[in-house]
Amino acid sequence: MLRIGLTGGIASGKSVVAAHLLERGAVLVDADALAREVVEPGTEGLQRIAEEFGAGMLDDGGRLDRARLGAAVFGNPERLAALNAIVHPLVRARAAAITAAAPGDAVVVQDIPLLVETGQGSSFHLVVVVDAPDDVRLQRMLEHRGMTREAARARMDAQATRGDRLAAADAVLDNSGTVQHLLVQVDRLWDGRLVPFARNLAAGQRAARNGGPVLEPHRADWAQQAARIGARIAAAAPEQILAVDHIGSTAVPGLSAKDVIDLQVAVPDLAVAAAIAPLLSAAGFPAVRDVEADTPKPNAPDQGEWLKRFHANADPCRAVNVHVRAHGSAGWRYALMFRDWLRSDPSARSLYEAHKAELAAEHAGPDSTRSYAEAKEPWFTDVAWPLMAAWARATGWEPPSYGS
Repeated sequence: MLRIGLTGGIASGKSVVAAHLLERGAVLVDADALAREVVEPGTEGLQRIAEEFGAGMLDDGGRLDRARLGAAVFGNPERLAALNAIVHPLVRARAAAITAAAPGDAVVVQDIPLLVETGQGSSFHLVVVVDAPDDVRLQRMLEHRGMTREAARARMDAQATRGDRLAAADAVLDNSGTVQHLLVQVDRLWDGRLVPFARNLAAGQRAARNGGPVLEPHRADWAQQAARIGARIAAAAPEQILAVDHIGSTAVPGLSAKDVIDLQVAVPDLAVAAAIAPLLSAAGFPAVRDVEADTPKPNAPDQGEWLKRFHANADPCRAVNVHVRAHGSAGWRYALMFRDWLRSDPSARSLYEAHKAELAAEHAGPDSTRSYAEAKEPWFTDVAWPLMAAWARATGWEPPSYGS
């Protein structure tokens, strides 16, 4: 199933989005509703709150007095942390149970106000953020919730910043305008991304890619996207994956590239790569080819040193290639050396960019991406290898140790 984390600041319109996704067919898991459910009378949550904060937090009917509890924790980080330590694990357990009961091809949307604050982004296939400028949200709280400016500001300040939420987002829904404008965006997201993503995920297949090798100027957000996606991959098999590194052209500032994020997953050996393949697929990165070989470079070890497993993203709106290689293998080392050489040497970047531009023009066309990639291979061996090997010797370059 496809798991979506939905979040947004107070008065951003998140509840409107959640309700519309439910109408479109999503399975909705509402964290606020669950937070109320797990502290109902007779629950473990309510008992633990009474033990931690005192019986005075209960009203005459034995129910939680939310206003009194809120006053006890608001502005007190230590007491708030104690409350969260009770409620959050219970909410997550209940959310996990609802998710596990959903159909295999479902789109499960978890509405989590504090998703960014609690660092849950890597638990989902996508994080969707409902966004509105701070001044717009403030005005809504004043007009529609009857809050004072000071109270509204305090609520906003207690949440993640707008910048932090946007940095965590795979998709952003702009709610600075009308409700209708917001709902149109939700429909577009559902029809164009969530439904086909869920379909690909259920079928265990990568998303189709259309278009030829179109190069675009380097984008600063590629590194941020790679880090976010890499964390998601690492979370799929934390005991087996040693590291996830951003490689390829999008990892080199200043270098034009196709809008495809390349990530290298380091594992102890290819047996582990095979074992985690189903976990990567469930995380949204199905296997494309079980085992394939990179082109061996001159004076390099045997063919086995260049083997890898190859996965790609099932998300139709974010192309990602995942190269799973054995830590310490020649192919693993080459990918990191090539990236670092290009990052450090402007002349190398210019040389490679000119070569790519020439080949992109030669292989323009809707179905020519693979031929473009194959045409680059001789350059990696004949031109890049001797230059970067000399650079590595001169600089003493070594690949990362990953803490070993």
